[in-house]
Amino acid sequence: MPKAGSLTLRVEDMTCGHCAGTIKNAVESSLPGTQVDADPASKLVSIRGTADLAAVKAVVAEAGYTPSEAA
Repeated sequence: MPKAGSLTLRVEDMTCGHCAGTIKNAVESSLPGTQVDADPASKLVSIRGTADLAAVKAVVAEAGYTPSEAA
């Protein structure tokens, strides 16, 4: 169970470090105060500083990726 103010997404089409950087920059610039760890090997994106899943998914989708909730 994620703690308040954090969430994790699975992004299957994040395949490399460039993808991870694009997602990190998109979320951190669109949602000030967030910190993002994007790991292309596990396909997981961890976001601290917000629990607004809809907003984060919208930003990731706008950056050109397909986010889903991590199992």
